[in-house]
Amino acid sequence: MAKISAKKNQKSKSGLISINKTVANNRRARFDYAIEEKFEAGIMLKGTEVKSLRHGQCSINESYVGAKNGEIWAFNINIPEYQQASQNLQHEPARPRKLLLHKREVNKLMGATQREGLTIIPLRLYFDKRGMVKIEIALAKGKKLHDKRETQKKRDWGKQKQRLLKSAKND
Repeated sequence: MAKISAKKNQKSKSGLISINKTVANNRRARFDYAIEEKFEAGIMLKGTEVKSLRHGQCSINESYVGAKNGEIWAFNINIPEYQQASQNLQHEPARPRKLLLHKREVNKLMGATQREGLTIIPLRLYFDKRGMVKIEIALAKGKKLHDKRETQKKRDWGKQKQRLLKSAKND
């Protein structure tokens, strides 16, 4: 009898996303905000949403996280419809989705947004080692224009420094 591989959902010819893979990344968030603290949260999804995510279809660039009725919700996460499913099973692409957090984390996030004026932003959407969809959110403070310029200068200097070291190594 042939030995069956223990790894589930490997990137196959069908184009599925494997375990521990990022589906969507919010790169702009690190430029616009100073990240204070990160949290990992589960997210309540329908079956067709998970199937769309396995195909790598998602956008969290315009999304945001907020409190609603004492719970934390993600708004504006765009997960397109799963084309192979019938029309009556489809989901709404940009519907609000509830985030699954411990009560202590919910209280900490809500308190920080109300007292300190911090913002909750989504950083990335990914599959964990168990194959569950997780979202990484962060408490963040908005950067001013001069802070953004400083970040860009540091990044440019880092790139320039790497080029100089590489050219000196090759000589």
